[in-house]
Amino acid sequence: MPRTRVTAPKAARPQESAPTVPNLRESRYSQSLERGLAILSCYTAERPTMGIADIADALGMSRSTTHRYTITLVALGYLEQGPSRKYRLGMRATDLGMSVLNSIGLREQSRPLLAELRDRTGYSAGLSILDGVAILYVDRARSFRPGQSKLELGLHPGSRLPAHATAMGKLLLANLAESEREELLSDLTQTKHGPNTITSKRALREELQRVREEQFATNDEELAAGLHAIAAPVRDSTGVVVAAASMSAHTSAISSGELIDALGPYLISTADRLSSTLGYHDGE
Repeated sequence: MPRTRVTAPKAARPQESAPTVPNLRESRYSQSLERGLAILSCYTAERPTMGIADIADALGMSRSTTHRYTITLVALGYLEQGPSRKYRLGMRATDLGMSVLNSIGLREQSRPLLAELRDRTGYSAGLSILDGVAILYVDRARSFRPGQSKLELGLHPGSRLPAHATAMGKLLLANLAESEREELLSDLTQTKHGPNTITSKRALREELQRVREEQFATNDEELAAGLHAIAAPVRDSTGVVVAAASMSAHTSAISSGELIDALGPYLISTADRLSSTLGYHDGE
């Protein structure tokens, strides 16, 4: 198992609070705007679609009020109505998230490096950040190998996946401060996505401890059958892990051992180079 040359820092990002409807009486605040944003904040990787009743119960609002705000968000493109009268985040919401990522330069810096990694190895490469109990794709360089299209899963910049079932998610969770990690895990529903998804809190904690020590994560058909992946950390100028770089492949194309031993060093090198562009220097 390859390892990075750095140890995980104790610093971590501040945790995002759970969505609630604010009760602000100050005249300058817009309750309508805050309620609309609270609705958008309800959506997570574990709850990608929600009905009116689900949203109303989560926020403690009446169903009629919830319906009025939801329909407005649909009209503006921030929500979309799917089957069974359920709603999901729309492209306008995704555009906002990607605008934030573009503003900090992470996507711009990662794009040529991910493409180079993909071209050098032939396998898909990606970069993500942690968003609660989900990962959010910053960018992705898709493999052009025959048969790899079955693994794409419709993923693109802005896509979200459950952190506990991905190599990138496990790496990012492992590098949180213990208190933040435990708070997230306490509310996490470990839904089964692939044949080897970790569904036990105890097993997940043990896996995250291993990842934290090795600074390298793997995914062995935990997200989907036939898919395995590896992930390495990307650090900012202070040494904090702010993103995770990954490579993914189909089990029929390369074994797990080959993916780790033969291609792991290329991934780690790419992650280290991206860390350097963000101002991180190993050993300083």
